[in-house]
Amino acid sequence: MNLRKNVVMVALAALVTGTAVLVYVLGGTAAASDKLPDPVAEAARPQSGPKVLYDATATPKLVQRILKMIILAAETGDIEEMRAVLESNELKPMVAAKHIDDPIAYWKAQSVDGTGRDILATMLDMLSTGFVLTGKGDDEMYVWPYFAETDLSTLSPQQQVAFYRLVPPKQAKAMLAAGKYSGYRLGVAPNGIWHYFLK
Repeated sequence: MNLRKNVVMVALAALVTGTAVLVYVLGGTAAASDKLPDPVAEAARPQSGPKVLYDATATPKLVQRILKMIILAAETGDIEEMRAVLESNELKPMVAAKHIDDPIAYWKAQSVDGTGRDILATMLDMLSTGFVLTGKGDDEMYVWPYFAETDLSTLSPQQQVAFYRLVPPKQAKAMLAAGKYSGYRLGVAPNGIWHYFLK
């Protein structure tokens, strides 16, 4: 009986894991839990800022294209792979308040160990969260994570958990107290041009 119960539990775990991976792959940039937010909780929470979106496959094809390129490059673990993404972009995305000639070298210098892998991890983590569409007309921009355009004091408990997954606890606590996100953000225009990845 115990053996049968164990087999059933293993099969169930495999099914859940397989479903989560499938949703991640097909969604491209959305984790399974973020792909299906609780609609009751979302409706009940006070709205602050633009509507939070979770399905990156609903964005324009050119946006999906650059997101896929960023994700595939980041997943290699080699920040040099991001160079091809930058070169395919119409312009170099802003990576700092001042002009940076070589974003790759800059990211390596900013990383904790000089490899830039923590920067790649940050990109992937951000792109697995919800996002928003800001601006109008020529100023429209898809922004990750949505926390960058949200009053953090209005986050639901569920959203706070997502926030803590993205931001180290000590930094998250300070940001929540201030009500403002001050971490990395990534912006892509509806025409698929990657405009920035910066704090």
